[in-house]
Amino acid sequence: MTRSITVRAVAGTVAAALAAAFALAPPAAAGRPAPALAWQTCPDDIKEVPLKPDDPVRCATLRLPVDWAQPHGATFDLWVARRPARKAEQRVGTLVFGPGGPGDSGVSRIRQGNRFSQEILDKFDTVSFDPRGVARSGAPSCVPDPAAPKPPMLLNSQRDFDTLTAYNRALWDACRPTSPVFDHADTLSTVRDLEALRRALGEPKLTFHGSSYGTLLGAQYAERYPGRVRAVVLESVFDHSLGVREFVRTSAIAAQDSFDEFVAWCDASTACVLHGKDVRGIWADVLARADRDEYAPYTSFDIAAIPVGALARPDWPGFAGAVQSLAAGTPVPAAIPPISTAVFCNDWPVPLRDYDEYADLVRAARTVAPDVRYGAGLLAVGTCLGWPTPVRNPIHVPRVHTRTPLLLLNARHDPRTGYEWATHVAAQLGRHGRLVTYEGWGHGAYRTTPCTGAVVDRYLIDLVVPPRGATCAAPPLVPAP
Repeated sequence: MTRSITVRAVAGTVAAALAAAFALAPPAAAGRPAPALAWQTCPDDIKEVPLKPDDPVRCATLRLPVDWAQPHGATFDLWVARRPARKAEQRVGTLVFGPGGPGDSGVSRIRQGNRFSQEILDKFDTVSFDPRGVARSGAPSCVPDPAAPKPPMLLNSQRDFDTLTAYNRALWDACRPTSPVFDHADTLSTVRDLEALRRALGEPKLTFHGSSYGTLLGAQYAERYPGRVRAVVLESVFDHSLGVREFVRTSAIAAQDSFDEFVAWCDASTACVLHGKDVRGIWADVLARADRDEYAPYTSFDIAAIPVGALARPDWPGFAGAVQSLAAGTPVPAAIPPISTAVFCNDWPVPLRDYDEYADLVRAARTVAPDVRYGAGLLAVGTCLGWPTPVRNPIHVPRVHTRTPLLLLNARHDPRTGYEWATHVAAQLGRHGRLVTYEGWGHGAYRTTPCTGAVVDRYLIDLVVPPRGATCAAPPLVPAP
């Protein structure tokens, strides 16, 4: 049964948590002057959002150390955008948005102005940034050597394994000179950037909403600076405590779960063009044809990745149409989401020594996900194969001790950040985290229903913490976007 979560807060201030907040806060930043932000008209460089004369959004750059271990060394410019609160008399403060990906542009999100509810836009200055290594903030500009043999997305031999490792390292060598932060784009460094941004904004405490990969930034900020947290939302939660095998396995479980939900919908709904047919059997035949290269130039890996993108929105009717087209022999473009190598590979170790260890990951994924085979995890492994270890931001269990619990929001059927990750992180946070479950589908849940929107807005505006076990119901069917 869905519990009411829009009217009451749960009190829970713990003296030990407050003491830990002061004990864990690094003292070094206390005596430094806050860096300056000189707001000005944003560059008109977003094709989808042309700059208008009356656009209230302003941009600035924040000069920060490339390596926080050498604060007086080389620097780079972090690009920031701010949309002022529309009702100054009701202003609560500044809400900082942590973009996902990794690789999403926060500056573009603020320019678009469609991430938050009307009430949030009325009462908060909304601010975001291009994280180090992304877009305007030192993204690398590099291309693979056209003479280098391109390995397949799915490795099939030790030779493939060696070829991909060499290919990746050559690409990174080409990227490194084009980005000042390529080797320092880990999320722990971005945590320090976020703290510098908070100080530059003049906010005594941070109000933050992180989405998808941005949840890692929010959680690690709260871990390092617990006494400087006002409120932190983690929407579609990343679990940074998983080793590579569990990361791949649970990613595949999440994708398979969403595929199962799609099949159940097709069986029940006449809105599915495959209604009344053996959907799983049709899809198995599509994958078998992909294995025989019948959809060239798209590979079997490309075809198997199609549901991960379609079910994340979720677009069940669109995916059903894609399966129908594939069954008729018409190739459908794969939508494999790009990730920022500089960020992801600095955060997630891929300590694979040879093809046998890689093949074990493939078997682990296909065992739990026979219909989607690999999920998104195996793509990430291939992206970072050959990256030096240990990484700059090692995986670990978060230790958060904030006065206000972090708010976690996750769809029960999310193909990218599976519900298992959210429940795992919530258990790790204990009384310092509170999970709200959207009993529906897709990647991202904040503005999916009035309930999920109200949960987040009341938390951010009024610091209302929902009760334990709180849920938001899903509509009977998920329409196409």
